Amino acid sequence: MADIKDPENTIIIELKDGPVVIELLPDVAPQHCARMKELARAGAYDNVAFHRVIDGFMAQTGDVKNGNMEKDFNLRMAGTGGSDLPNVPAEFSSLPFDRGTLGAARSQDPNSANSQFFIMFADGHFLNGQYTVYGRVIEGMEHVDKIQRGEPPMNPDRMISVKVAADAQ
Repeated sequence: MADIKDPENTIIIELKDGPVVIELLPDVAPQHCARMKELARAGAYDNVAFHRVIDGFMAQTGDVKNGNMEKDFNLRMAGTGGSDLPNVPAEFSSLPFDRGTLGAARSQDPNSANSQFFIMFADGHFLNGQYTVYGRVIEGMEHVDKIQRGEPPMNPDRMISVKVAADAQ
């Protein structure tokens, strides 16, 4: 496992092919980081599908309302929901959307991010300044690269578990 410098601000996503370690950036986007940790600690992300996966672009997940099989998962609805918590206001920065960047998914409204997020397969600098960057993959990008593609994928991959590293010791 990666050398984790700040376990309280590190997320471990367990995928079918292995763990993905994400360093959160609370100095850049404190509200987005706090929301991800809150939902991870509640188990809300466990078993949630990657519902929008575009080759050469990104893998999107985090629809805790519609993306979990235990909650009557409906592939057509995945991507339309969030959590029961209020939306998080935009925390735009000058950090670029490079390969491995964690970004907040949202609707047309910049202040509509909630629980959904995406991980970049490749650089996507056209997103810079328009979406919130709040983390980066520091280990396990090869597992992200194996996520089933599709909008939605026929047999979507899922986040088996999502934990804050401080809790996974």
